[in-house]
Amino acid sequence: MNYADKARSLPWVRGVALAKVDPNGLCAIEKPSGVMSHPNRKSDLGKALLRAHYDTQKQAYQVIDDEGEETLVYLLNRLDSATSGIVLLSLNEEIVTEVKAAFEKKRVEKLYKALVFGAPRGASPQWRDKLTIKRDGSKARASSGGGLLAETRLVNAKRIPGPPLLSLLTLQPITGRTHQLRIQTSKRGMPIVGDRTYGNFQKNKSFITSKKLQRLCLHCESVKLKYSYKGKICKFEAFSKCPF
Repeated sequence: MNYADKARSLPWVRGVALAKVDPNGLCAIEKPSGVMSHPNRKSDLGKALLRAHYDTQKQAYQVIDDEGEETLVYLLNRLDSATSGIVLLSLNEEIVTEVKAAFEKKRVEKLYKALVFGAPRGASPQWRDKLTIKRDGSKARASSGGGLLAETRLVNAKRIPGPPLLSLLTLQPITGRTHQLRIQTSKRGMPIVGDRTYGNFQKNKSFITSKKLQRLCLHCESVKLKYSYKGKICKFEAFSKCPF
């Protein structure tokens, strides 16, 4: 069985779809809003990407088939539960270190779509902020000021006339901080539609009532990277259509 067939046979939860599998076992899946990248507790089974045990030390799902054979599916990056779009995994342990190194060295290009209230006001397209991240068990909350540098490039902004005035932003995060895009858009007066943590409560309430759109409108639409395997440089690109 090749990697593509193996990937198709895995117990993905409802709504998760394979976007691409390369010959070396690198997989891109499309995650819907509301599905976790990995479970945090036993009660999360069926709420994360695969219906399988997740080994936190190996950072991999352990899938056991009907014959008792184990397949390890390595999680290479994460999206918040509320965020939809591309997530990378690997069925081949040999490429895990190389792909993770590409993320650490900022050699991975990711583009996001964000539907926001308001519009850019002529500020620099390069966003640089310091974020402080506090964790309480499996939950995380970020705030602006102090802490780690978060950097994002505003690639494009398409205004959508209102009321309310909306914009569809294309964003390229240079760093990968917790809740980075949600904090940075909110700080610039453009909270993401449906963001219950950093957004505008009253605008969300009115918008949900009129548009019946009950989700965080943030989507990872593409991932591009290069990695080394068996002496060769491999290119990988995966795309996902924005659902809003």
